[in-house]
Amino acid sequence: MKPFTIVMLVILIVLIIACVVLYFLGKRAEKKQAEQQAQLDAVAQTMSMLIIDKGRLRLKDAGLPQIVVDNTPKYLRRSKVPVVKAKIGPRIMTLMCDAEIFPLIPVKKEVKATVSGIYITAVKGLRGPLDTPQKKQGFFKRLRNKVKNQQK
Repeated sequence: MKPFTIVMLVILIVLIIACVVLYFLGKRAEKKQAEQQAQLDAVAQTMSMLIIDKGRLRLKDAGLPQIVVDNTPKYLRRSKVPVVKAKIGPRIMTLMCDAEIFPLIPVKKEVKATVSGIYITAVKGLRGPLDTPQKKQGFFKRLRNKVKNQQK
């Protein structure tokens, strides 16, 4: 056999092994995520809150309890997370938020939110529907619109 075919066979075998390993790791992560979602749903409660402020902050700068920062893996402590400061009853609390829901949350308005611990999982408008923000246009879409406007 030629050295080229031996090298290609070795590379092919390594790639197949890597794919099999990634498949099983993905399955395990999927099961873990399903369990965590079930736990979040079990302790979820709906409450009305006045949103004071929101933003993406580092975990240390967010003002979350120290136990949350301590339980977070070290490689995630420097990443920015969506944080909402809200008034729930007489208390002002800092809550983390789901990344998909974060753009929907209005500032300085009252909302009804589903909260699980310090994590906001769903938001509904208390007085009418929430405003959905416009989706950002891609580069080529903006360019095409610019050309259309210039032609008119």
